[in-house]
Amino acid sequence: MDIIFLREMRAETIIGVYEWERINPQTIELDLDIGIPSETACHSDNIGDTIHYAQVAECVRTALAEQHFLLIEALAEFIAQLIRDTFGAPWVRVSVSKPGILPGVRQVGVLIERGHRPK
Repeated sequence: MDIIFLREMRAETIIGVYEWERINPQTIELDLDIGIPSETACHSDNIGDTIHYAQVAECVRTALAEQHFLLIEALAEFIAQLIRDTFGAPWVRVSVSKPGILPGVRQVGVLIERGHRPK
């Protein structure tokens, strides 16, 4: 299985269990690994035969701007299902982090995988 990836993507959303976290949108950082349903694009050189990473980024940013989450686990699950449902990805790995949220810690986050993992 071929995989496209997006690294250190930033998006804005309301996230957190504390009231002070839910006042304004926070910047989160995402790393996405997305399984491509076929290797056709490798041979056709046609964007229509793959998952277009610019469309993924736009879709995720738009959806997160409209959603509110308490837990970053729920946010990661939302992104994984959004990508699988919208783009037909058979497998996705989603890493979500909140930079600078804890003193002395650069990032806190979660990593999930959904679907059939590539061999």
